[in-house]
Amino acid sequence: MHHDVLDLRSFYYQRALGRVVQRILRDRLTAMWPPERTSGMTVAGYGFAAPLLRPYLARGRHVIALMPAQQGVMPWPAGAPNHSVLCEETAWPLETGSVDRLIVLHGLETADHADAVLSECWRVLGPGGRLMVMVPNRAGLWAQSEATPFGIGRSYTRGQLEAQARAAGFVTEATGAAVYIPPSDRRFWLKSAQMWERTGSRIASVLIAGVVIAEFAKQVPAMIGPAQKILVPSPLEVLGGIRKPRPLVRPAPHPSGGQGRSGMDPPGR
Repeated sequence: MHHDVLDLRSFYYQRALGRVVQRILRDRLTAMWPPERTSGMTVAGYGFAAPLLRPYLARGRHVIALMPAQQGVMPWPAGAPNHSVLCEETAWPLETGSVDRLIVLHGLETADHADAVLSECWRVLGPGGRLMVMVPNRAGLWAQSEATPFGIGRSYTRGQLEAQARAAGFVTEATGAAVYIPPSDRRFWLKSAQMWERTGSRIASVLIAGVVIAEFAKQVPAMIGPAQKILVPSPLEVLGGIRKPRPLVRPAPHPSGGQGRSGMDPPGR
């Protein structure tokens, strides 16, 4: 089952609970990737990462919101030139190695081929590029409720997400969790959400977060091993191996008036 872009837009931009989640996830992202450190970078998001990309619009060289065809696309950002693109989940319209920072939100848990999505993440990232993935936590309440986008598709444990990313060639840089409030529209939870986020990491054994967050790096190992020398012979050495031609030595006249060594090459040739 895939997300519908209309449902995602309604949750994150119109529903009070969704706006709280948007703020929580965006604050967590910008704490790890400060916008001022992305000046001149290409920042992309896949799935429905548009709510998290706005802080990078003023700093990034290019900011792109990739939305899979099964989900649908919406213009983004509102009231400004469009930065969103409709794409196939395994064929993104980006050049290989052209992205510096990539965020995946609601793009992995509903993918038909999650491994292929991570392979595409690897392709578009440049050497040293960073990938941030946010997925539903299998042990959390949010994965059990279909009233939010986190209750649709697969849910993950931290170890499962790391293993899948490692199989795609990524190296884990950091892991964490977010959204410690329950999936409720009650005013108490909405008003106290920031407090629960601040204390959630300290009492994680008691409270289970709704979202698993992991940062991965694309590290391309340098070629190692003994150096293989390639010998290119000098033209002078090549020419020096050719024997110089010798002058033709004609045989002395035979006493009988003929020439010696009839039918044979002169000596020295």
